[in-house]
Amino acid sequence: MFEPHGPSKRLSDIVTGDEIWFPFFTIPPKGLNRMWVDGQGDRPVVLRPGFQSRMGMFTVFFSYSDPLVVDILPQDTKMTDTYYVHNVISQVKSAINELRPKVSTSRTLLLHDNAGPH
Repeated sequence: MFEPHGPSKRLSDIVTGDEIWFPFFTIPPKGLNRMWVDGQGDRPVVLRPGFQSRMGMFTVFFSYSDPLVVDILPQDTKMTDTYYVHNVISQVKSAINELRPKVSTSRTLLLHDNAGPH
């Protein structure tokens, strides 16, 4: 039968992804406040340092049933088209091939929200 728009697609052929900046905090261990104090002097005042907040960019791709790829952008790295193609898309392609080895990736529709710079 002739299909004017190519072969029909199924829900299992769609892979969608998005990225999010996620803050996370690090708390210094209590061991950093240890010090030797002689019996004669006053103990120095130790101020409790505040939380050190960092941001991490997570890129997540989902299939119809499971998450396929979770990529965390390394610290002090920018999301560029080169990073996106070489690291993120290559992981997505490998995950699709592992999930459905008998189906080519040419049937897969890739939907990435806010994909302007990519």
